[in-house]
Amino acid sequence: MNGDTVRWQVREQRPITYDVIKAKHLFHPDNRALLLPGLREGGRRFVVLDDHVALLHGEAIRAWFTHHEIDARIAIFPSGEEHKTFDSYQELLHELDAFPIHRRDEPIIAIGGGVLTDVVGFAAASYRRSVPHIKVPTTLMGYVDASIGIKVGINFNGHKNRLGSFEPPLAVFLDKTFLRTVPRRHLLNGVCEIIKLAIIRDAALFEQLEADGVRSITAFFANKAGDAILDRAVGGMLEELTPNLYEDTLERKVDFGHTFSYGLEARHQHRLLHGEAVLLDILVSSGLAQQRGLLAEHELTRIFSLVECLGIELDTTVLDVDSIWQSLLERIEHRNGKQRVPVPTGLGQCVFLNDITHQELEIAVLALHARMTASHEPALER
Repeated sequence: MNGDTVRWQVREQRPITYDVIKAKHLFHPDNRALLLPGLREGGRRFVVLDDHVALLHGEAIRAWFTHHEIDARIAIFPSGEEHKTFDSYQELLHELDAFPIHRRDEPIIAIGGGVLTDVVGFAAASYRRSVPHIKVPTTLMGYVDASIGIKVGINFNGHKNRLGSFEPPLAVFLDKTFLRTVPRRHLLNGVCEIIKLAIIRDAALFEQLEADGVRSITAFFANKAGDAILDRAVGGMLEELTPNLYEDTLERKVDFGHTFSYGLEARHQHRLLHGEAVLLDILVSSGLAQQRGLLAEHELTRIFSLVECLGIELDTTVLDVDSIWQSLLERIEHRNGKQRVPVPTGLGQCVFLNDITHQELEIAVLALHARMTASHEPALER
């Protein structure tokens, strides 16, 4: 107490617990994995289903709910980053409010890609000040990255994920059988996030990608090597996220590839998938590290060789130095006044930079253009 000033301090610690569960053939009638203990048998579920997934798997998903005597309202959500908007979020809430569910024991179920699980998670965080939700990612990006953390949100005012929350799911179910129907470009989109983890924190994962990446992609990760790659990627991501779920520490290894990519995605939404923008960011950041003598030339060469070997095609014409510099400036605000840009110092290792200049960023972009152009020249011209 100081004079007439009285202060009360409130403290509360709320444990966060959720399971990430591998469950193949999740919607086979005999699979009861989604019937989690403590939830109402039967009851009601508000289910949000990606429109592409609905075309391919909608009949089986509807049959599963019928088989288990669950009254399911299935809302179809349009896929694509362009639908990660306030309007889509609001429309979803209107549909949810028209189908009332119990506040605690009838979780919302999100079945789709990272855009869908982000929007549904934000709706769950907002509705009645938080109702439980379950995520079932159907893309590789969702499987290894977008769905397994607690960040949810929507794009706003021309900025990616500007509105959002931290909302732990009740559970995340990983069913890689969905990957069989993912188009190749979208499968590679998720591979870009696995490359991110491999470069910045896990050299053994990088070696796995070098040895088994091509045939795993061809097999839609249904092979033994592909399963090992996915398990290592998911485990590594969770190891990074778990001690810092609410991002109290702003220097995060998993922010690798997520500095310059924000500007690229915002400006070229219809040309770039998220993972493609992330990979362009990764290559610029790795080149910048090599310029500074932090990353050996032979390791940078291995990174580019892996990208080429896996068949990931990148449109480097979107790389404009001024726009990605603006993205860096915006990230400084997000990271509380510092750049905090992770760059590799070797495969599986990193440091955080706070003094990147416009000039060295320009040099890195020019070097990337030169390297990519040279790699696509016919052999006789080299």
